Amino acid sequence: MPDQHVRGPYSSSSAAGASAPPPVPPRLPPPVTDRTGMAIGLMCATAFIFALQDGFSRVLGQAYPPVLVVMFRYWFFAAFVIALVARQPGGLKRAVRTKRPVTQILRGVILVLEVLIMVEAFVRLGLVETHAVFTAYPLLVAALSGPVLGEKVGWRRWTAIGIGFVGILVILQPGSGVMRIEALLPFAAALMFALYGLLTRHVSRDDPPMVSFFWTGVAGAVAITLVGIWDWQWLAPIDWIWMAGLCVCGMTSHYLMIRAYEMAEASALQPFAYTQLVWVSIIGVTIFGEVLRPNVVVGAVIVVMAGLFTLWRARVKSTG
Repeated sequence: MPDQHVRGPYSSSSAAGASAPPPVPPRLPPPVTDRTGMAIGLMCATAFIFALQDGFSRVLGQAYPPVLVVMFRYWFFAAFVIALVARQPGGLKRAVRTKRPVTQILRGVILVLEVLIMVEAFVRLGLVETHAVFTAYPLLVAALSGPVLGEKVGWRRWTAIGIGFVGILVILQPGSGVMRIEALLPFAAALMFALYGLLTRHVSRDDPPMVSFFWTGVAGAVAITLVGIWDWQWLAPIDWIWMAGLCVCGMTSHYLMIRAYEMAEASALQPFAYTQLVWVSIIGVTIFGEVLRPNVVVGAVIVVMAGLFTLWRARVKSTG
């Protein structure tokens, strides 16, 4: 949804975000002091705010073209990015200078497209089913890390990837007569978010995190404006309140996420990003009247457990 999942635009191999689960920023320098407990608290708060953000996206997406909703959201997000980056050493002059401009622009376009697909999925499928399928993105990251980054994926992670896709089949129930083509939307979004994360790792070899952050927000805002401006319309007065909530949630969640990753390593925090699925389920059932089908619960548990295993194996490989 990933701005996640607008989710937000920081990401790596492991995270949510789209508007999707909280995305993980590029690798930051090791924390000076161990404040992992506080960082975990911030990550859990981030996951909750991202869930609220997805709720706002669904409300607005039901009343207006999703491309218009995402365009407004990205305008505010780009302003937030520019203001934040301007306060960093070197300011905007440093942020503009990238060694991989084509890849940086591609990242921004992929992420904004992923967010757009997630909003469409929220409207068509609901929050619960969309996020249940989207939780497969860490598995897709592991599967694509070989062809995209040339990394070696061992048999244990391939086994976890296979089990995770069994969980997706449990959620989607192909051949049962209840599967709709719309159910493939969150899977497509997860695939894009995984590719975005891998490209983020790729550019992080040459560009610092704030450069990638800047290009994600600005490139995404320009791309969605070129498409969304043709669906321009003014929002109803009450809907500006929902839009304000959406934008405030987006800025707040990304700020808290950045602070969390300044305090602790991504491998320690990423499992807590899955708490967004819990909050999304509560919001979907209590506010939007969605049904928590047993196959969705079982499938989501399988996918999350497989994803946690791939994250653990990646951590073991990096420290071993």
